[in-house]
Amino acid sequence: MLNFINLISTWAIPAILAFIPLYAYAKKVPVYDSFVDGAKDGFSTAINIIPHLVGMMVAISIFRASGALDYMISWVTPWIKSWGVPGEVLPLGLLRPLTGTGSLAFTTDLIRTYGPDSMIGRIASTIQGSTDTTLYVLTVYFGAVGIRNGRYALKVGLFSDVVGFVAAIAICLLVF
Repeated sequence: MLNFINLISTWAIPAILAFIPLYAYAKKVPVYDSFVDGAKDGFSTAINIIPHLVGMMVAISIFRASGALDYMISWVTPWIKSWGVPGEVLPLGLLRPLTGTGSLAFTTDLIRTYGPDSMIGRIASTIQGSTDTTLYVLTVYFGAVGIRNGRYALKVGLFSDVVGFVAAIAICLLVF
């Protein structure tokens, strides 16, 4: 059974990548022309996204370099430690909605420092998988399609991140 699962996982993506153009060709879709048109659209989308992405990256850099992140963490850490939550994972909860790369680097550092099987490593990994880069998603995707009023999406996204953060911690504390 394990060999069968390994075989499927090895060939699933190549099979899908081969199936799609063959299916399109069978349906008389101009495969290469469709690919080129999609690539052109992707390039123009990337050009439209760049200003929004640069603005968000500058804001994140200012937030981290100003010491605001450290101040917020020092203020909240004693409160969450009283609940049995390791304070080391708190920066991840604040970084994850802002930046995927920064939060992944932080998670990697936590795992390197405390180990993957430690409570901190498990909580960090679960947070990484249970939350999203909300501000990045809103900036890039809303900027790409020209949505200017995303306040409701921002509220729902950040609320979802808080729920994911709390649920990840609660489940890890209960299971492990």
